[in-house]
Amino acid sequence: MSDKSIEQTFENLKKTVPLLIKHHLSAIPTHYALWYTYVANEQPSLNKAIEQALADGGSVSAAKSEALFREFVADEQDMTAWQLRQSMEAMLQELDHSMQDTRSDTQVFKQVMDSTLDDLSKVEKEGWSMQEVMALVRKLVKETQAIRKSTITFNGALQSANQEIQQLRAKLAESEQAALYDALTGLCNRRYFDSEIDSKQGVTPLSIILLDLDHFKQINDNHGHLMGDLVLKAVAKKLQDVCRDTAQVFRYGGEEFAVLMPGSALPTARQLAETMRRSVEKLVVKDRRSGNVLDGITASVGVAERRSKESVEQCIDRADGYLYDAKRLGRNRVMPMSS
Repeated sequence: MSDKSIEQTFENLKKTVPLLIKHHLSAIPTHYALWYTYVANEQPSLNKAIEQALADGGSVSAAKSEALFREFVADEQDMTAWQLRQSMEAMLQELDHSMQDTRSDTQVFKQVMDSTLDDLSKVEKEGWSMQEVMALVRKLVKETQAIRKSTITFNGALQSANQEIQQLRAKLAESEQAALYDALTGLCNRRYFDSEIDSKQGVTPLSIILLDLDHFKQINDNHGHLMGDLVLKAVAKKLQDVCRDTAQVFRYGGEEFAVLMPGSALPTARQLAETMRRSVEKLVVKDRRSGNVLDGITASVGVAERRSKESVEQCIDRADGYLYDAKRLGRNRVMPMSS
């Protein structure tokens, strides 16, 4: 390395450290790497993303820094939480198909058994020959062996899949704990949200939307958890699609979503919340495996704008109170009623 390159490196480092201090970021390698790359202006796309984040909120949270690092600086991970979740879903679908095949084989076997029993009742009445009786027995033995093989195959697949699912679940839990994104929906998760609100304490105006799906437990109970997952993914995508400008959607927990809106006052936030409610109401979700279709999905929504001298956490509590009001008044509505 030339003297000039060394001098430039030290100069970049001298600029990097104050930025870490300014944004209250711990001195870990990922933060150093991100902000050094920013100072060095080695990736215009990264610099543009950071400048936009600064314009939106005035500060860059630790979660935002980690997300930017993963997007612009780090190499791709071999196995992400998203991939783990997709592997689990694929395995469950394959298991479901095997179960359906086994059920089909069982139904065929039942029909053969019914037919064979009918034939057996005719043996004595119609005076069947020994050759005809033996042919009937051979047919029954053949079908019994076939259903036994099918059942053994399914049981083996079930045992193998169960072991792999347990392993994947363990890896998924470990990966999701440190991740910034929800593995099912691809949205930013609660950990990311908590980090973001810490960096928005001084932002004005600032609005929060909390959206909770109505009767979601009934969807899981009546249509199965796989359909429930499809609903969550469809809702997440729809919420992402209708967001504009600085509004950012998070999976807040379970069937609840949060939208952080720095720079937006209550009228704008309430308008977006109503758009989201109507968009969810129009959703039609189809399970391509079973052909089942689900519509009539609704959501209750609470909206609040941060007041003077109020913390972001207090604003969230008020939005949560409005969400509870929406549920109490009959669901599928946005509260407060007006801006």
